[in-house]
Amino acid sequence: MTMSLGPYASFIVTSYAAAALVVAILIGWVMLDHRSQTQRLRELEQRGITRRSGRSATDPR
Repeated sequence: MTMSLGPYASFIVTSYAAAALVVAILIGWVMLDHRSQTQRLRELEQRGITRRSGRSATDPR
């Protein structure tokens, strides 16, 4: 089965490649940011600063 993309084949292939590259960059960026934010939370918790969402409603402030 051969697919003919016609005279716009280079534009179509380039567009899909660019979109895939942008998605890959965004995924990498989110992964790096997640690692950074996790490390930052870990450092704050080691200093004694805790997250409000980490305690129950009955815990005193």
